[in-house]
Amino acid sequence: MRVKPKPLPVETSLPELQQALASRGMALLQAPPGAGKTTRVPPALLESPWCTGRILLLEPRRLAARAAARRMAAERGERPGETVGLTTRLDRLTGPQTRIEVITEGILTRRLQRDPSLEGVSAVIFDEFHERSLQADLGLALCLQARELLHPELRLLVMSATLDATGVARLMGDAPVITSEGRSYTVDIHYRGPAPEPRAPAPAVTAAVTDALAHHPGDLLVFLPGRREIEQVARALEGRTGAGTRIRPLYGQLPPEAQDAAITPAPEGERKVVLATDIAETSLTIEGIRVVVDSGLARRPVFDPRTGLTRLATVRISQASAEQRRGRAGRLGPGVCIRLWNEEATSRMRPHTPPEILEADLAPLALTLACWGAEADELAWLDAPPAAPLDQGRELLQGLGALDETFKVTDHGRALDALGTHPRLGHMLLGARDRGLGHTACLLAALQEERDPLPRDAGSDLRLRLQALTTPRGGHGGALKRIRTQAGRWMKQLDIRSNEPVEAQAAGLLLALAYPDRIALRRPGGEARFLLSGGRGARLLEGDDLSASDCLVAAVLDGAGRDAVIRLAAPLERADLEARLPELISEREQVSWDEGQGAAVARKERRLGALVLDSRPMDTVPPQAMTALLLQAIRERGLSCLPWTAENERLRERMAFMHRLAVAGGESAAWPEVSDAALLDTLEDWLGPWLTGMSRLSHLRRLDLSAALLGLLDWPRQQRLNSLAPERFTVPSGSGIRIDYSDPEAPVLAVRIQEVFGLTRTPMIGGDKVPLTLHLLSPAQRPVQVTRDLAGFWARTYGEVKKDLKGRYPKHYWPDDPMQAVAVRGVKRSGK
Repeated sequence: MRVKPKPLPVETSLPELQQALASRGMALLQAPPGAGKTTRVPPALLESPWCTGRILLLEPRRLAARAAARRMAAERGERPGETVGLTTRLDRLTGPQTRIEVITEGILTRRLQRDPSLEGVSAVIFDEFHERSLQADLGLALCLQARELLHPELRLLVMSATLDATGVARLMGDAPVITSEGRSYTVDIHYRGPAPEPRAPAPAVTAAVTDALAHHPGDLLVFLPGRREIEQVARALEGRTGAGTRIRPLYGQLPPEAQDAAITPAPEGERKVVLATDIAETSLTIEGIRVVVDSGLARRPVFDPRTGLTRLATVRISQASAEQRRGRAGRLGPGVCIRLWNEEATSRMRPHTPPEILEADLAPLALTLACWGAEADELAWLDAPPAAPLDQGRELLQGLGALDETFKVTDHGRALDALGTHPRLGHMLLGARDRGLGHTACLLAALQEERDPLPRDAGSDLRLRLQALTTPRGGHGGALKRIRTQAGRWMKQLDIRSNEPVEAQAAGLLLALAYPDRIALRRPGGEARFLLSGGRGARLLEGDDLSASDCLVAAVLDGAGRDAVIRLAAPLERADLEARLPELISEREQVSWDEGQGAAVARKERRLGALVLDSRPMDTVPPQAMTALLLQAIRERGLSCLPWTAENERLRERMAFMHRLAVAGGESAAWPEVSDAALLDTLEDWLGPWLTGMSRLSHLRRLDLSAALLGLLDWPRQQRLNSLAPERFTVPSGSGIRIDYSDPEAPVLAVRIQEVFGLTRTPMIGGDKVPLTLHLLSPAQRPVQVTRDLAGFWARTYGEVKKDLKGRYPKHYWPDDPMQAVAVRGVKRSGK
């Protein structure tokens, strides 16, 4: 039956919009919710002379796509599939007469891959672009390049309710911006703080709904973060709303008939309370709403590049989302918006919801770009994909064989892209088909694309879900039906027989194909804690049926916390893993340092990522690895663990003196630094070659440390060391006295005063640049004078010193003129 169209505000802007698209080819339409942009713009553009092919209308969600297609078809007196068609992942209603095709965003990307020029398409319309989904950003980037290179007549139109138009218009070559007035009434805002706890908002929401039903007329739209909270509030409202009030949930995984019940008006004399996720924020008209109750919360997938995991996080909404939700109460007349937070908290909200491209797993994007044949920086983005997640996505694709070593797409990668699912799941589907397990894999993949059909207390075992899918008339029929439908599409695409048996016990083996980095071995101890092959820790909730498993594969994890919580998994027999997936297992020699033995030890290990499947000792340690570990042990303990003797300590001090002298002369590079820090930093260079054959700290006892230190010097410098920083100085008595270089700034010569009689000036070293500090000793080896001016000492001080020494050592020789006297080593009688 034809529905008579009502006048809508956007119609006054249609002539300007048609003119902009005719002359410029691209435009941006800003129109608030309720203006009619979704259902009135595409039919109007059909009348444009340039529109000879189809118009593709992109909607961010299946529910919105279905509703838009049905509304436009009804206004023409048709059913979807005639002039107005619909294509989603689960629905395809199009025909030869279809001119407007409403599609979900991922459909456009796959269509562009098959036909980059979009042959037969006159315009692509991006609806609700302010939601900034990854697929919308990617679709616009690809369409802009396709228009530039292949299809210059393609019209592009971006439609949005709340979006900074400047950036989008600039991205589209300064496209004209057309603004449409909306049709809305005054909405009174009531704040009901404080904000509910994100983990448990149901009590606060239930109280607010009960109060609103008592004090405000009309139907209610209640925004909650997810399905779990919707079900909690629905149960809490049972028996508290009166006989004439219907509770209607609304979220993406509901069967179409349940979604329709939430959207359509309540019967005469009744009220309805629609409990919805953010699916109801935009692009969807819900009849009869006069009151909005907003929890201020939403659930968003957040990808963590550090762990490689995506987790669903319950977050505070943005100011733009709050405005979208408020506007839902003003479509029919004056309304009320009850916000479950304090008024001042609004200013602390983010202005806009972050674009999905900045927080998502970018492996699918990386594969699409590789198939498209472009680098990310060759496309025009409103927000470019961040480098780290994109690189991580490429690395995953290489591991799956979708990209080669140069990051070019392989035939396997193109096959994955054609399946229209995450590359992990596509890899599982293709691998399972080759192993005769295609039917089971199709069901497993569809289970992961849809929300879990079983309640949260059903445990994590995916085999239970497979059993529910193969049990006639099992519960949760709507969800199971969608899963079976999607699995059937893949089976048809992959030519898998529908009568192929479903082998639930093979679930773990198949998941290992998709998630080789999430194969998990149980850790020692009584708790159900696991180590993933990717190196991350994970755990099962207490009482989970898989808690006794020694090996499993985690398909869905909550990445928050020290150990991720395993939400969905399947057990895996070690024997099956090793026999049927040998390509995942590597064998390598593992060399490590054993603190107890103080030695490098080697084992031959069979590993799967971070998991050690088998380990056995090796008789010998590879020399290079052995030396590296010994050097690291020395570095951690410090140089004190080396066999320092008085001799090599003195050598090091002489080298330090020469380095200081070179630094003072502006030639620091001429002599190496031998401080602790410098030697530790360069262990590999000066010590490494001398550790050949050593594997234990105890072996260091046989190290020739002096030779290792001298190895820092070439032969000419070794000779210069002996001449410029001699180990000993020969005094007039003939004794070779050792020079003390412990203070490199002031080397010391400690000598008995009698042995330097006849020496007229201070000895010099370092090429006559540095005077020795003379410690002149008594016959009993006690210092009597410290000087760097020997001549001055003889002239000015010796006389007084002589009197004292002569009194204490009368048997020794104390000449009146030490500069002319003969030096002696021992006792020389006075006068002889």
